[in-house]
Amino acid sequence: MSVLELPGAVNLRDVGGIPVGDGRIRSGVLFRSGQLAGLTIEGGTMLRARVRRIVDLRDDVEVRHQPSALQGVAITRVPLFLGSVASFFTDDVSLEGMYRGLIEQSAHRLVEVVRVIAAGEPTLVHCTAGKDRTGVSIALALSAVGADRDAVVADYALTETLMPPERRSQIEARVLAQHPEARNAAALATRSPAPIMQALLDEIDRNHGSAAQYLLDAGLSAAELRELTAALVD
Repeated sequence: MSVLELPGAVNLRDVGGIPVGDGRIRSGVLFRSGQLAGLTIEGGTMLRARVRRIVDLRDDVEVRHQPSALQGVAITRVPLFLGSVASFFTDDVSLEGMYRGLIEQSAHRLVEVVRVIAAGEPTLVHCTAGKDRTGVSIALALSAVGADRDAVVADYALTETLMPPERRSQIEARVLAQHPEARNAAALATRSPAPIMQALLDEIDRNHGSAAQYLLDAGLSAAELRELTAALVD
């Protein structure tokens, strides 16, 4: 995986290079990031040279608040959360609970995301921070084609590492001021602990046998799974 420092981009990286058996995830095919509202003209030009399709996982409120600054790239919107982002803080949901909810309640939408990736165009998947919805979607797609589990988890955990400490402190202070009773607020806003993703993927394995079978159970066809592998694995 490689971090891409494009002007105005948030948490942008290419997941290529992650081991898959005797091969690896192809570079230049699957990217992940946070929102694209802050992209500069230069950053947009650089990103357009790499990406042909965007999957935006945000809801209508988020899109209105931070519209994408990237023009000229096809966008597929797949809002993953069934409730609002704010509701997770109001209800003091844990990261574990949020991710389990995605897996249990948004399975068909996760399949939609994977179908776009399987089409084989260079694709960027993003939400607002590029952490939770993006993290689960990317981890599922990579795991479904047999990517190394430790590397998949490490890619998820990298988001927290990449966040500048001063930025993390600002975000945590803001959400704690808005939700002073929420014990999970800081983790929801800024953290991506490796054990959380490891536990989620382990739970999927226990309940479905594998990430690939989870997607098949949710409506992905065997042919689409083969297309996903062909698109991602080099």
